[in-house]
Amino acid sequence: MSLYKPIQIGSLSLSGNLFLAPVAGYTDRVFRSLCLEKGANFTFTELISSEALIRAPWRTEVLLRRAENEKQYAIQLFGASPEVMAAAAKIVLSYKPALIDINAGCPVPKVTKTGAGAALTGNPAQLARIVSAVVKAVTPIPVSVKIRSGWDAHSINYNECADAAVEAGAAMVSLHPRTRAQAYEGKSDWRHIADLAARLPVPVSGSGDLYTPQDAARMLKETGCAAVMFARGAMGNPFVFEETRSLLLTGAHESAPYTERLRTAFRHLELLSQELGEKKACLEMRKVFCAYLKACPGAAALRNSLVRAANIAEYRLILKDFSF
Repeated sequence: MSLYKPIQIGSLSLSGNLFLAPVAGYTDRVFRSLCLEKGANFTFTELISSEALIRAPWRTEVLLRRAENEKQYAIQLFGASPEVMAAAAKIVLSYKPALIDINAGCPVPKVTKTGAGAALTGNPAQLARIVSAVVKAVTPIPVSVKIRSGWDAHSINYNECADAAVEAGAAMVSLHPRTRAQAYEGKSDWRHIADLAARLPVPVSGSGDLYTPQDAARMLKETGCAAVMFARGAMGNPFVFEETRSLLLTGAHESAPYTERLRTAFRHLELLSQELGEKKACLEMRKVFCAYLKACPGAAALRNSLVRAANIAEYRLILKDFSF
């Protein structure tokens, strides 16, 4: 049986199991649209503050917009209050998400100090209350939860958190098997994903250290998870989805040529300029453009110039003699 297969999340049917994870500062609707073009089966918005949605919804509107080719997508919310999370979930229903995802894994201090994100790993009962409140607010739309392995190496409690979430109504659990203390350092422990996938009655999606099609194939095979979520591995590399699908279906894949990477990077820049304006888009794209060219010969020599580019013309001038 192929490792590439459909997945059912509550009432949501998806044709495949290759997901773009929510990544702050990256997974805006432009990038999500490019990932869908390149084979992603499902996409998640950046994490969105439930408090901000309640107090000033216009400030988060840009994060909620659906891409034109995004027939189905998930909106990810974070917060510490069941009542506020439920109210925020009701607000985003007008954007017609196919799934509401609850962030219980973000390790960033400005999130965890409010009791949200990975802080919820230390309070499974509160996580359950939040899941229950959101499920009641958005039924019949399914709700999923993204968690970490625990707060630190001395408090590995992903099982307790996952059980609490599922008992409260979560239709999928996504696990990034690092602790909050690890943040994005060290190695993720895929054994935790395998443990959940073998136990839970709902699909388990795995993330962590997925950078290549081979990584995804290995995670699916070794853990038995229902889906994989590319996060940092997709940054500047939306091609990873079609490459992974090819590997899973045929046993082989071809990497996108450097010329295609460059064309896609410029298309990303132009689309983002239409969305945000040229000046802001060029600032946003500095780090992203470098990611697109990371594997290209000679790219390292261009980074100092690219991170100072202020408009599209400057990007083109810097790269006009870039030979592949």
